[in-house]
Amino acid sequence: MTDSAFQTDEVLFDRIGSAAIMRLNRPKALNSLNLAMVHAMKPAMERFAADPEISCVILTGEGERGLCAGGDIRVIYQLGKAGDPEVARFWREEFPVNYTIARYPKPYVALMDGLVMGGGVGVASHGRHRIVTERTRLAMPETGIGYVPDVGATWLLPRAPGETGTWMGLTGEIVGAADAIHAGLADYHVPSERLAELTEALGTLGAGASDADVAAVIGRFSTSPGESRLEGQGALIDRLFAFDTVEEILAALDGEEGEFAEFTREVIAKRSPTSLKLTLRLLRAGRRSSSLVECLEREFTVASELLRNHDFYEGVRAAVIDKDRNPQWQPATLSEVSEADLDRYFVGGHVPLFADHRL
Repeated sequence: MTDSAFQTDEVLFDRIGSAAIMRLNRPKALNSLNLAMVHAMKPAMERFAADPEISCVILTGEGERGLCAGGDIRVIYQLGKAGDPEVARFWREEFPVNYTIARYPKPYVALMDGLVMGGGVGVASHGRHRIVTERTRLAMPETGIGYVPDVGATWLLPRAPGETGTWMGLTGEIVGAADAIHAGLADYHVPSERLAELTEALGTLGAGASDADVAAVIGRFSTSPGESRLEGQGALIDRLFAFDTVEEILAALDGEEGEFAEFTREVIAKRSPTSLKLTLRLLRAGRRSSSLVECLEREFTVASELLRNHDFYEGVRAAVIDKDRNPQWQPATLSEVSEADLDRYFVGGHVPLFADHRL
C-alpha cells in the first residue's frame, strides 16, 4: 500500500475492514522512528484521508514491548559526530508528520501499549483517540539525554492540568496509563488483551464514520485506569512548579518534605542543566503560543542548535552508546547557564518547516 519511493518494511500498512492500520515494525529497536519510517507515514496518511472506503486510521506497534520508544537518536548522534550537514533532516521530516496527525480529517486512533516515549508521544498524543493500557509507560525523557521535549510536546504539556506538564517535561519521568490520561496525553484505558478485538470492531464501522462513532466503539472496551499519582499530587506540583526559573523550582523542592518532593528533586538534579533551563523556557513559551506550528518551529530551532553543543552527544553517549548512565554535563551546574547562553538557542536560521499552516 505504499508508493515505491517510500516503501519500507519498517512500517507496515494493512486494512481490517474499513480501518487502515499503520504498524511500526522495528520491534527489536522498540519501534523507534527513523527517516524511512516518517517518509512512509505521511504519504500513506494522505492516501488514507482521500480514500472514501477508509473510516479511520489506527496506529500500532509490532512486538510486545511498546508502540514507539522515540526517534532513533543513535543515528542522529552518529550523523552529528561525523559532521553530516543532514543531521537535522529527521526532525525536519518528523515534525510535519506530527502536524498531519493533529489536523487529520478522519478519526485517528493510537494504541499506546507498552513504551511510548519522545517521538512515540508525537505520533500518538496529537491524535484524537488515544488509548493506553495497563502496560503503558509514557515519558518525554529528553532532559536526561541533553535534549529538550519536541514533536510538539511544548504545545501538549503546557495544556496539561496545572503544572503537571512542567513536572513531566523537567523530570522526564515515566508515567502510567492513569497519569497519561490525567495529563491530557491519552483519552481511554483499554486492557491490552482486548486491543485486537477493539481493532476488529473499529473495522466494522462504515465509510464516513465520525469521531463520535469511533468514540462509541472505544467506549465499549474502555475500563478505569485506576488512580493517577500526578492528580493526587496535583496541588503540590502546582505549588512547586509555578516558577519561571529552574532555580526557584529547586529551591521550593528543597523546602518541601515528603517522598514525592524528595524523589522529584533527586531526578532533576541528574538532568542536563542546559536542557532543564531550555525546557522550562520552551514550556512557558508554549503556554503563551497560539498554535502547534509555532511550537514545532521553536522546537526545531532549539534542536538544531543543540546539535552544535556538548550535552546532547554526552547524554546519548551515556544512555545509548556506552550505557554507563554517568553523563558529564557542560556546564555542570545551573548557575553556569546564563540567560544569554540560552538566548542563542532561540535564534532561528532554518527554512521554516511550515509555510502557511497554522493550528
